[in-house]
Amino acid sequence: MQDPAKRDHSLVFLKVGGSLITDKRRPRAPRPEVLERLAAEIGRALVKQPGMRLVLGNGAGSFGHVTAKKYGTRQGVHTAQEWRGFAEIWREAAALNTMVTDALHAAGLPAIALHPSAAVIAEDGKVLSWDLEPIRHALKAGLLPVIHGDVIFDTRRGGTILSTEDLFDHLAIHLRPDRILLAGLEQGVWADYPSCTQLIHDITPGNIEGYLAALGGSNATDVTGGMASKVLQSLELVRAIPDVRILIFSGVTPDAVELALGGASIGTSIHR
Repeated sequence: MQDPAKRDHSLVFLKVGGSLITDKRRPRAPRPEVLERLAAEIGRALVKQPGMRLVLGNGAGSFGHVTAKKYGTRQGVHTAQEWRGFAEIWREAAALNTMVTDALHAAGLPAIALHPSAAVIAEDGKVLSWDLEPIRHALKAGLLPVIHGDVIFDTRRGGTILSTEDLFDHLAIHLRPDRILLAGLEQGVWADYPSCTQLIHDITPGNIEGYLAALGGSNATDVTGGMASKVLQSLELVRAIPDVRILIFSGVTPDAVELALGGASIGTSIHR
């Protein structure tokens, strides 16, 4: 087992955001051409860096967020109707995740989906327990484990939703990746959102106070928070793991994911 205090320089986490791979303004609207392109970029990056190990996560996008907002699932699940909503969100999230893994397999990648709803137990919206041995074994075998934002059974709330970032936070503490790459629609974090003309290249615990007023939310239905939540959550993680670097960048630009996996500094870097 890896020393929990030691960073694994070969390990990278990549999230492909729901806003990138779906049209979040329309329910259950995937972007198959984007999935195909991203899978090809991931494949090329892994060929160029055969020693790199990758954990991929996908956001839910328009698969689940609308239903989750309707039932208030993230806040808790208690009634029969809310549990039916819980099951519907699970179905939608799993359907999109299947599209993601299908695209990866079509690109020749050995992807294997490890659904969080089957392995994670939360307590008041935070991961309480998660057997990570399947992920460790998948990485050791040279496979590409894929997780996703998912419904989760919760000891206090009954049920909840954990985003990919929530899950990456827990994984990062235990697996200690070198980098966490968050590919979405935006080029990074803007200092003048929503005008979006001034990109912030570096955010640290020391300079975040100057940018708090500029952080925007999400411009579509998103029950797990928008950009402000993403940035603040990332800062908490770099405080806990001082050496990790988190990159927020646009996956819309062709080859950006490949470049980021290759170590390029694009978008906004969050670090100590």
